[in-house]
Amino acid sequence: MASPPSPSPHDRRRPEDETDPVEQMVLRTGCAALHYAVQDCMAEHQDWRKCQTQVKDFKDCMMSFQKEQLLKQRASVPESAS
Repeated sequence: MASPPSPSPHDRRRPEDETDPVEQMVLRTGCAALHYAVQDCMAEHQDWRKCQTQVKDFKDCMMSFQKEQLLKQRASVPESAS
């Protein structure tokens, strides 16, 4: 009896009910719509240079999210620890 074929190490498919970890992270930032705009632009043009507006908008959103997180983190650290 033959054993079932082993999965390819290059097979990145996920079960339909499993969310991509990158997508989960982007959804938490509030920048998902901008992330999808970059993906759509890339799919349409196949050239990241033609998507600079979308890339910049996404980058700005992510930077804003990171600044907010840093401020929250600093606010939660007791002053004696600083």
